Amino acid sequence: MALSAHKFLQLLLLVTLSHISLGARNLVQVQPGQLLQYHKGPLLSGKISVNLIWYGNFKPSQRAIISDFFTSLSNPASTQPSVATWWRTIENYYLLANAKRPLSLTLANEILDEAYPLGKKLTNKQIVQLASKGQQKNAINVVLTATDVTVDGFCSSRCGTHGSDIGTQSGGKRSRFAYIWVGNSETQCPGYCAWPFHQPVYGPQNPPLVAPNNDVGVDGMVTNLASLLAGTVTNPFGNAFFQGEPEAPLEASSACPGVYGKGAYPGYAGDLLVDPTTGASYNAHGVNGRKYLVPAIYDPKTAICSTLV
Repeated sequence: MALSAHKFLQLLLLVTLSHISLGARNLVQVQPGQLLQYHKGPLLSGKISVNLIWYGNFKPSQRAIISDFFTSLSNPASTQPSVATWWRTIENYYLLANAKRPLSLTLANEILDEAYPLGKKLTNKQIVQLASKGQQKNAINVVLTATDVTVDGFCSSRCGTHGSDIGTQSGGKRSRFAYIWVGNSETQCPGYCAWPFHQPVYGPQNPPLVAPNNDVGVDGMVTNLASLLAGTVTNPFGNAFFQGEPEAPLEASSACPGVYGKGAYPGYAGDLLVDPTTGASYNAHGVNGRKYLVPAIYDPKTAICSTLV
């Protein structure tokens, strides 16, 4: 059946938005009533350290935006809705998997790699090399690349990714650690990776939203980090919660592309909160008075994409 021009644009934007989360993903959103299948693999559990590896030049204010986000996951803000409340949806995955230990995330070390020792054009192998600089036992190592750093696939098919690797040998054993990479897209492809804080490359050209921390690139990084973090803890080694092919799975948040509030549809992030002073759009409060825009998480308990607002 032929599609109308309007429907075609909607589908085209949905394809674009599905690339924003994790990169190579199925282009079909999980429908209400469907479940992400549990493939019996382990989830991250117990005390997990989050280590940030900053590659390239970031301002202290930019680093604070992201470190405050991770701190906000386990420290409820005094004002609701909060980042910590958003993160609690993840607990339903642990209940469904009968996990013996709950997950406890703690922001640990920050490594500044400002001299570009690997250059400004990185391969996937080099991303893993950078990730290995962080703690390699019970850890998630997060690599964050600056605006002038290109990475294989960045902007063309992905805005970030997550995976795992085997760490160096210690005490006769090798530990497997999880990692995340996200790039700052402010100057390279904000229409792909910083939406809805920048007009999209394709689809309806609605006015972009004002970024909650007044930094289009870094606020975009936060939304991508949030999606990747949800996928990391619920599918850390590629054999836990996902739908579709293991090489391109739909996961806890990437199953809900482009959804940030109720009423969302392709090209519209949903009904969000607006700061009356700055005009910034957000849906979650964080520590130190921060405001963030976090993506919907697929709730396995209700079989819907759950939003805070």
